[in-house]
Amino acid sequence: MKIAIACDHGGYPLKDALMQVIASMGHEVVDLGAHSYDANDDYPDFARYIGQALQHGQVDKGVLLCGSGVGACIAANKQTGVRASVCHDVYSAHQGVEHDAMNVLCLGSRIIGPQLAEDLVRAFVSASFSGEERHNRRLEKVNALEKAG
Repeated sequence: MKIAIACDHGGYPLKDALMQVIASMGHEVVDLGAHSYDANDDYPDFARYIGQALQHGQVDKGVLLCGSGVGACIAANKQTGVRASVCHDVYSAHQGVEHDAMNVLCLGSRIIGPQLAEDLVRAFVSASFSGEERHNRRLEKVNALEKAG
């Protein structure tokens, strides 16, 4: 599986460690930046990079980091086909994929520490959408909301 990772300056401290976690799980990491610390960069730019990579089929999932995870999540969800959520507990990180087809995990590096971030990424990357009828029905309704604008 190909997993994109992107961050602004707020998420930058966690990015390298999380890239190593993804790679250690046997997945290809697609690094969409930031490639250096820049206190003036903006999370919507990195959310767009992840969204475009998903939309063009270049990656299967994305991990998006900012200071709280909230701004990145809001920006990511403005894009067609992106189902992003902030998760700061392991249950939500896998359940969001299994039940809700979440394809972008948003994390706040100022909120959680590196060990929890690694656990969250492992749970997210390892999870698969269940495909159960009730989950498909709900996903169809979410997709309809997106199309209705």
